[in-house]
Amino acid sequence: MSIVKRFITESIKRTEIDEFLEKKLERAGYGGVNISKTPLGTHVVIYAMRPGIVIGRGGETIKELASSLEQNFKVSNPQISVSEIEVPEFNAHVIANRVASALERGVHFRRAGFWALNQVMEAGALGCEIVISGKLTTERARFEKFRAGHYPIVGEPALRAMKTAVAHVQLKPGMIGVRVKIMPPDAYFPDKVVIIQPTEEEEPIVVAQEPTLVATPKIAPQATPIDEPTPTDKAQEVTSNPETVEPKEAKQAEEKQ
Repeated sequence: MSIVKRFITESIKRTEIDEFLEKKLERAGYGGVNISKTPLGTHVVIYAMRPGIVIGRGGETIKELASSLEQNFKVSNPQISVSEIEVPEFNAHVIANRVASALERGVHFRRAGFWALNQVMEAGALGCEIVISGKLTTERARFEKFRAGHYPIVGEPALRAMKTAVAHVQLKPGMIGVRVKIMPPDAYFPDKVVIIQPTEEEEPIVVAQEPTLVATPKIAPQATPIDEPTPTDKAQEVTSNPETVEPKEAKQAEEKQ
């Protein structure tokens, strides 16, 4: 088998398993399935709003699902685990089934579309698109879109983050299709700019600046005055020359003569 045929057959098998589980677990609020192959077998994760219904009493329902997957779809050693949907409004399968069940009960398609759209946007989704197509008002088939928020149509965010699902409902005029696209709030956009503000604990970043040269005025040197001799200095000079000092008795003898 070539690689192209292998991928096609695996995709067809996944789609058939998804449709089988959607019909089987309609009351449990089925929200999709994730199939991955492991060395021990095939790991199947079922997302549902009410996991207790999927498991069943004593695990009877989940054992029946494992046996049917192994016999009807040739899944090798299926290991089924159930995960609860925390926010049903962000799951496209749940919203599509809600709109389909509302149309089946006789609710007008515009009322059902706007009701589901408001639920998704009030939950905090970035964007949502609901398309209802078929014989809505006349015998000629057409479609009507209900859109809100921001959601990319092409590119990496549309392929990785966008949640899509399709549901069908049979009415008297004919088959009605419901297609839902939801952009969750935790989607990553490559062109989104995030500005990080510093907290009070963080020290401010100081940018080093080049030192600026300031011209200082030149001050002329002042002449230091010469100290005049004090009386004590004069006395020291006199005492330092003993030849100039005459005794008091010699002076008195000269005056008498």
